[in-house]
Amino acid sequence: MKVIEHLAKAQGKTLFSFEVLPPKKGENIHSLFSNIEPLMEFKPPFIDVTYHREEYVYRQHTNGLLEKKTVRRRPGTVGICAAIKNRFDVDTVPHLICGGFTKEETENALIDLHFLGIDNVLALRGDPIKSEGQFKPEPDGHAYACDLIGQIHNLNKGEYLDEGQDDTWATDFCIGTAGYPEKHFEAPNFGSDIRFLKHKVDRGAQYIVTQMFFDNEEFFKFERRCREAGITVPIIPGLKPLTTKGQLTALPRSFYLNLPEPLVEAISQCRDNEAARAVGIEWCLNQSRELMAHGVPCLHYYSMGKSESIRRVAAELF
Repeated sequence: MKVIEHLAKAQGKTLFSFEVLPPKKGENIHSLFSNIEPLMEFKPPFIDVTYHREEYVYRQHTNGLLEKKTVRRRPGTVGICAAIKNRFDVDTVPHLICGGFTKEETENALIDLHFLGIDNVLALRGDPIKSEGQFKPEPDGHAYACDLIGQIHNLNKGEYLDEGQDDTWATDFCIGTAGYPEKHFEAPNFGSDIRFLKHKVDRGAQYIVTQMFFDNEEFFKFERRCREAGITVPIIPGLKPLTTKGQLTALPRSFYLNLPEPLVEAISQCRDNEAARAVGIEWCLNQSRELMAHGVPCLHYYSMGKSESIRRVAAELF
């Protein structure tokens, strides 16, 4: 079932969903299953599975020469989506990114997903390769998420890259996209960021999932800006309970977000990570309750490979 169908079927009730990371190469998928299982009692209608770009590493040979190698540390998004769907009988939402894909490779990935009966994709530009700092598209790949969304939308109309194909079969993907309550770090201002988001919706995105945030007022302002710009699709807030003191600096650095001063002060005063986790869970609970009262269609939690804190939040709410 499509994400937008799940939201419509809920008839105003706030749903619960979460995002998982593929295991690192060499790890067993059962470690992922063990993190998903405690959350299934809260009946998530869908689970997101992230996609991770390749990285460049340099390996020194005995003769002193350096060899540049491309590695993908968390492969398997498509297979993991199929495995989760099979094991837990729940819809999965694979992330599909521009980086590292040509348009033809994107089309082939979408065909694989279609054959597996996966009805949803979250279309993202994706991050730059860590060692490069600036995003560079593949030759004959997409530079922007709106163009990736356009390709998926065209495939939903039976329009393949090879225009000479006859009797093509249309896919039927529900397309999600990302929104940024505190502005995408590359956008020059909020106004332009909302215009970019509106363009993604106009190209075919049917719902929005936000970057994590820790101040609900930022979400409410973002939602209001979207509606004023004519964006009418569902907007799903993304949340994460803080779990360590180190995340006070790690999360802003990695995700370009702000942490409210009361949260920073409370975490800073914690004697250890166990105390910090308790504060983070309580903060996330308060955020969640206020967002549910506001009437959001779904609360989407970023697990980052750990589920216990999310389980404790969900146990209070769902």
